[in-house]
Parts: sequence; structure tokens; C-alpha cells
Amino acid sequence: MKKKKEMKKRGNKNINKKDNFCKRNYREVWNYIKESRNYIWFTLIVFVLFGLIGFFIPASESLKQVIMDILKKLIEKTQGLETLEMVGYIFFNNAFVGLLSIVLGVVIGILPIMWIVENAYIVGFVARLSVNELGYFSLWKILPHGIFELPSIIISFALGIKLGMFVFAKNPSKEFKKRFVLGLKTFVFVILPLLVIAAIIEGLLIGFVG
Repeated sequence: MKKKKEMKKRGNKNINKKDNFCKRNYREVWNYIKESRNYIWFTLIVFVLFGLIGFFIPASESLKQVIMDILKKLIEKTQGLETLEMVGYIFFNNAFVGLLSIVLGVVIGILPIMWIVENAYIVGFVARLSVNELGYFSLWKILPHGIFELPSIIISFALGIKLGMFVFAKNPSKEFKKRFVLGLKTFVFVILPLLVIAAIIEGLLIGFVG
């Protein structure tokens, strides 16, 4: 009986430790996101601005060709994939971009800003193509997974930009370590779960439409 009670106590302690670990990290991560709200707003504004430019302002023929080549390569990579394979491809591709956005933001945040401009413009460009071909109703397909994917990507770019701004802090080395660690924690505890949901929805939608 004593052994059973001791085992139960140990089991409960392990569960409590895990719960405390998750709660502590989630609290820390959400506080960091709140602390980074100015960077998130900046990134969102840039994304919306260049998305609207891509949607409303016609691209030059050379730029249009570059984007069409990118889309063609993407279609070739995903053509023939089963639903689960598509979900995996979407998830790992977005996760890779999100992680790189955070880590490579160390270069004064230049790369995340360039990527957010590029991605936003392409999204706007593709949305315009879709509307021209199928009408505004075609945009509904973007909404379900976009609800989860867009916040995760915006947060990734924002934290990458914030990481690069460590050089202007009073204690750069300490601030770099803090921002780098919290950025990775945010990626694991917030961004990855959002990308999983987004990839599942997008993969199922593509499979259904296909």
C-alpha cells in the first residue's frame, strides 16, 4: 500500500511539473508577444500595404513573369501530392520560413522585412489573379487557413525584426540572448500549433477542391 501511495505521489509530482513547465512557458511567451505588439503592428501594416499594392497596382511584365515562374515551380512541387502529403508540405514549408524569419532577423531585421514585403505582394498578386478568373467569391478559400496562418507568419516576421533591433538596446548581448530564446519559445509554443491547424485546413481544402 505504501509503495502504491508513493508511486501515485511521484506520478502526481511529475504531472504537476509538466503542467507548471507548460504554464510557465506559455505565460512567458504571451507576455513577450504583448511586449512585441509594436513590431507586430508594424509588420501587419507593411503586409497589408504591400498586399494591397499587389492586388490593385498592375505588375510590370518582367515582375509578372518572375512571380508566375515562382507559382509554376510551386505547382510542380505539389502536383500529385495526397492530402496528408500536402498537409506535411504546407506545414514544413511555413515552419521553415517562420523559423528562418526569427533566427535570421539578427541581421538588423532586414531579411524578415524583405520577406514580408515579398510574401505580401505575391499574396495580393495571386488574389487579383483569382478574382479576375473566378470572381471575389474565390477569396473565401483563403479565409479558413489564413485565420491561423497569417497571425503565425506575422508574429514570426515581427519577432525577427525585433531580434535585429537588439543592437540598439542598452545591453545588446543580454537583450540578444533574451530575444533569441523567447523568439524560439514563441515559435514552439504558439507559431507551430497555429501552422499545424492552418496546414490541415489548407491541405483538406485543396484536396476537396481537387
